[in-house]
Amino acid sequence: MSGMAARKSERLLNLLIMLLVQRHYVSKERIRAILYPDSSHEGFEKMFERDKEELRSLGVPIEVGNMDPLFDDEPGYRIPPDRFALPDVSLEADEAAVIGLATRVWEHARLAEATTEAVRKLTALGVPLDVSALDIAEPRLSADEPSFDVFWEATQERCPVEFEYRRAGQTAAATRHLQPWGVVRYSGRWYAVGLDTDRGEERVFRLSRVQGTARRAGKPGSYDVPPGTDVRATARRLAPAPVTESAVVLVRSGAGLPLRRNADAVETGVSGPDDRTGWDRVTVSRSGPGLADELLGYGADVVVEEPTELRSRIVARLSAVEGAVEGAAAGAAAGEEQG
Repeated sequence: MSGMAARKSERLLNLLIMLLVQRHYVSKERIRAILYPDSSHEGFEKMFERDKEELRSLGVPIEVGNMDPLFDDEPGYRIPPDRFALPDVSLEADEAAVIGLATRVWEHARLAEATTEAVRKLTALGVPLDVSALDIAEPRLSADEPSFDVFWEATQERCPVEFEYRRAGQTAAATRHLQPWGVVRYSGRWYAVGLDTDRGEERVFRLSRVQGTARRAGKPGSYDVPPGTDVRATARRLAPAPVTESAVVLVRSGAGLPLRRNADAVETGVSGPDDRTGWDRVTVSRSGPGLADELLGYGADVVVEEPTELRSRIVARLSAVEGAVEGAAAGAAAGEEQG
């Protein structure tokens, strides 16, 4: 990661952590004093506005409110932990076998390291932290988005990107060129938003459709983002419309808190597949294609009752992972015998 991208990424993470781990609204002056100490007043205002919008485009719910509820004083900022939980991820069968994590998550290593460093620096500055809030803030990406780093860093540096892209319904990939304006999560998917220089028009590209590794195709600072650009609005306008998927699931007592928090209905004390704990019946709805991935992330704590199509899809995924893991184990055993 280059110096410019590293500095901005670190600043964004510092801001995220500062607003997440404190239970009350944080004043703008306190944010400036701790995170932007070397900036002029005008420079701080511009950077702070950009950084807030960058985090919001990544799905971070930044709230604005009065510092003192009894007085109409200066606004403060915070990130409510109960509304902030980045999504679990999907793993293809061979990836799960190699990593050894069947349908579980893997952390984005670079951002996880930067988060640790941000916590260390804020602690050194005397900022009181509730680090338990970070348990839900570990940056997570799906395993089919290996080019996230390239697009993320290119966005920070204003560097063009070249990549192979396969559109929906097509079997062959085509080379595309993009001046990325931002990376945003929309309808359960990650998209790169920017100017398609081959067509001279703004476009969104779903990162899971990028084939191979995206590549830098120009010098940093070689373009500017059009003034007033809202990458979230662009993604909503250009990306496919979200599809709502619903399910009725059995959830083990004490588990699946994000499911319960956003549930359409919860019925407690129902019969479940085992008697080790109690079970609840939870009805959930999600916009986008990620419901199966989310439910898989809970492992044996969640059982799908309906629809049967979703249940069959999850069972097939688990069976594929189990077969791949058994195959990898058999291969390793054969290798040991030969050795």
